[in-house]
Amino acid sequence: MKKPNYPYYDVRKFNSINEMLDIAANEAGDVIAFKYKEDGKVVEQSYADFFRQITHLGAALVQKGYSNAHIGCIGANSHKWVVSYLTVLRSSGVFVPIDKELPQNDIFHIINESETRVIFYTKANESLFMNNTDKIPNVELFVGFDREEDTDKFLSFDKLVEFGKTCDPDKFLSLTSDPNAMKMLVYTSGTTGIAKGVMLSEHNLVSSIYYGLEVSTVFDTCLSVLPYNHTYEAVSGLLVSIHHHSTICINDSLKEVLKNLSLYKPSYIYLVPAFAELFYAKINKTVRDSGKEKAFHTLIAISNFLRKFGIDLRKKLFKSVHAAFGGRLRKIVCGGAPIRPEVGKFFDDVGISLINGYGITECSPLVCANHDKYNDYHTVGIKLRCIDWRIDSPNEEGIGEICVKGDIVMMGYYKQPEKTSEVLKDGWFYTGDYGYINDKDQLLITGRKKNVIVLSNGKNIYPEEIEGYIQGIEYVSEVVVRSQRNAKGEESSLVAELFLTEEHTNDEVLKDIRKVTAELPVYKQISNVIIRETEFNKTTSRKIKR
Repeated sequence: MKKPNYPYYDVRKFNSINEMLDIAANEAGDVIAFKYKEDGKVVEQSYADFFRQITHLGAALVQKGYSNAHIGCIGANSHKWVVSYLTVLRSSGVFVPIDKELPQNDIFHIINESETRVIFYTKANESLFMNNTDKIPNVELFVGFDREEDTDKFLSFDKLVEFGKTCDPDKFLSLTSDPNAMKMLVYTSGTTGIAKGVMLSEHNLVSSIYYGLEVSTVFDTCLSVLPYNHTYEAVSGLLVSIHHHSTICINDSLKEVLKNLSLYKPSYIYLVPAFAELFYAKINKTVRDSGKEKAFHTLIAISNFLRKFGIDLRKKLFKSVHAAFGGRLRKIVCGGAPIRPEVGKFFDDVGISLINGYGITECSPLVCANHDKYNDYHTVGIKLRCIDWRIDSPNEEGIGEICVKGDIVMMGYYKQPEKTSEVLKDGWFYTGDYGYINDKDQLLITGRKKNVIVLSNGKNIYPEEIEGYIQGIEYVSEVVVRSQRNAKGEESSLVAELFLTEEHTNDEVLKDIRKVTAELPVYKQISNVIIRETEFNKTTSRKIKR
C-alpha cells in the first residue's frame, strides 16, 4: 500500500519563547489571553497586560539577582502559576515545575537536586516551607501567590510584581538563552519508581509547539484543565495556545469541568482518556435514562449517511450534547494513553473531533498525533516532521519498543548520566513503550514495557490491550489486568481487578468480560476477577499507579 502524503498546516515560525511572546503582545495585544475566577468573579487579561505582568515580575527577579536561577513552582493551576512559568521561560533561567501531590520528602528531594533558588507556591504549601527551610537550604526566596506581606525569605507575589514596576525592564527584556541549553527541568512522576529530572531545552519546546501545530491546529478559546506541572498541559496546552493567540480559560477544579465548559464555552480542550471516557459514559447514561437510546442511534445513522453527500447536520441533530460542552466545542485533544476507537467514533458522530496523540515527557512531550483531516481512532497518529522513529527488536507481529530521534528529544536526566545512557543510545531515545507502525505511517501503542506480562507458555501479554476491551463494559469504571501465579509460582493466567460504578457479582463481571473479549485468543482471556471497593491510586495526570 502506498503511504499517504499527509498535508501540514502553515504555522507561524518563531525561534524562541521570547519571540513567541513578543509576537503575541504586538499582534494580539487586545485579545483576551486569560480568563479565570477570582473571588467568585471571572477576570479577563489581555495579551498586552499579560506581557506587562511578565515584564514586571521578570524585572524584579533580575533586580534581586535571579536572572539565571533555577526557579521552581508548586501548587494548583492558577493564572499566577502561568505568569511565573512564562517569566522564567523568557529569562535566562531554568523553570522547575513540581507536582503538588508528591510526598513532602519527594518535594524536598526535587528542590535540592534541581538546585532551585526561588520557589513560587500556593497557600496550601506555606506551612510546609515555613517549617522546613532547613531541609531545603538552597532556596533563598519563597514567593507566595496568596501572601499579602513580605517576611524575611517569604515574599508576596503581588508585592514582588509591584516592586518590578520600579525596576529597569530592559535588564529583563534583553536576557537571552542558548536554545540548546536547559530551559525546563521536569521531574517525571511516572506510575512507579523514583522521579527523574528531564532536561528540556528551548529548542525542544519550540520544536514541539511548531511541529505539533503542523499536524493538529487549535482555535480561539481553550479550557485549560490538566496539571501545569506536566509537560502535556504546560507545553501542548499553554504554549501552543499562546502561539495561536487563543484565550486560555483556567479551570479551577476538576469537579467543575462541566460547569466551566458551560461558563467559558471553549472551542478546544486538552484531556487524558479518563476524562473522555467519563464524558462518553455520562452522555450515554443520559440517553439511556431518557428512554431515547434507539432514536439517538437512528439519528447517528441518518447523520452519517447524509455526511457522505456533504450534508453535515451534527450540531443541529445533537444540539443537547453540544450544549453540555458549552455549545462551541470543536475539538478534544487526548494524550497520555490510547483511546478506545468506539469513544473516538462516538464524538465524531455527534460533531466533536477527538484527536488522539502520543507523547512522553522526555520528548517535550509530543511525538505524534492524529491529523485533523485523517483522524484514525485506532492509532495515535503520524509523527512530527522533526523526528525519526523506529521499532526496536520487533516480534512476529511487528511489536517492539518505540524509539525516537530528533529535535524534541531531551538533553538527558539531570545529574543521572547512568540513567541517561540507559535510554539515550546514539541519539535514539528508547521510550519504554511498546507498539508498531502500520502501513500508513501511523503509530499504534500496545502497552508499557514494564507492564508486559510473560506467561509460562512464553506468550507476551500487553495488559493495556485487554483493559481497553473491558473498559467498554458500561459499569466498569477502572480496570487493571495482572498475572496470576499457579502452584509452581509461574505466571500462568490473567486476573482483572476492577472498580465498578454499580454492584455486580464476580460471576456476572467475568461473564461480561468474556463476552467483550471473545475475539481475543485463549491465552489473553481473563480467568478470574477481583472487585475493588475503592478507586485505584492515581498520579495527578489520572494514570493508575500499578
